[in-house]
Amino acid sequence: MLKVAIIGAGNGGQALAGYLAMKGFDVSIFNRSKKRIAPIIETKMIKLEGEVTGTYRVNLATTNIEEAIRGRKVIMVVVPAFAHEDVAKKMGNHLEDGQIIILNPGRTGGALAFRSILKKMGIEKRIIVAETQTFIFASRMSNPGVARIFRIKNAVPVSALPAKYNPELKEALNDLMPEFEIVDNTIHTSFNNIGAVFHPPVLLLNAARIETTVGKFEFYLEGISPSVAKVLKKVDEERCRVMKIFGVEPMTSEEWLNYAYNVTGRNLYEMIHNNSGYQGIFAPPSIWNRYILEDVPMSLVPISSFGKEFGVPTPTIDSMIHIANVMMEMDFWKSGRTVERLGLKGKDIDEILKIVEVGEE
Repeated sequence: MLKVAIIGAGNGGQALAGYLAMKGFDVSIFNRSKKRIAPIIETKMIKLEGEVTGTYRVNLATTNIEEAIRGRKVIMVVVPAFAHEDVAKKMGNHLEDGQIIILNPGRTGGALAFRSILKKMGIEKRIIVAETQTFIFASRMSNPGVARIFRIKNAVPVSALPAKYNPELKEALNDLMPEFEIVDNTIHTSFNNIGAVFHPPVLLLNAARIETTVGKFEFYLEGISPSVAKVLKKVDEERCRVMKIFGVEPMTSEEWLNYAYNVTGRNLYEMIHNNSGYQGIFAPPSIWNRYILEDVPMSLVPISSFGKEFGVPTPTIDSMIHIANVMMEMDFWKSGRTVERLGLKGKDIDEILKIVEVGEE
């Protein structure tokens, strides 16, 4: 039986651990702090609500990352992207030959950043690092040990870095997660980053509402008005123009909604409001949330950085980053993923494509 480790016991990690346990896989789940995972350590049970219902047993729940990944073929990393480098450092010396690490999701440049840490640590074992374009579920954790899956996406793109390992990745995922669709390379997963479009602008443009109501409104269905949808559309158009630098045709947000949820409509606003998968998903209670702390530095900043490197203007994306900097009193340009921090400064498009296809020499 394929053994799987889930790294992170938040909204997504608990849902994914329960889902894979429901399918009969040998699942371990790790969380850095004990508070969130304590009930699962005690009972080894995760209760799922929503689209999947039932209580399912995991084989191991632990705060020891070495114990969590030992002997596990597939390691699903389900933490905010700003934690990817820390996770890489914690697990690096405990990795085993042949293991497959999948970032769920990588946001923009996740696999590059993760592999860079392993390289700096001198890890020479044969490890495959892959990333998904988005997370498989729309899900929330009700309580520790209880997760609600609002909707399972029809398909989620995934690719290994470099792409030459995609056949091996596909073989491992065939039974584990048939919803995962292997795509050409991580350009597709990193730059078809829909979280960059649907998360920071909606939260920033609803900041007053979140701070006065403590998030007591439906994030997508009430937070996205026709005017807000126009901002999302501009962010999406800029994202798509940056992706075209690599000679790759992007998936627009409208195309993604149809791909992931079978949603149709005359425009982006209508398609969002036709998506039953967004029903019941409430806004976060604070702007101090991963929709800013993760998606601005790990999604918007790298997209903007690639745009600047190759002469593609991103004025709407840049304005979102600037507003986030002001609201949070932080500098996401300094903390975020940039072309330079991803080790790609000075490389041309062909050199970058070679890295994502066959790797570095």
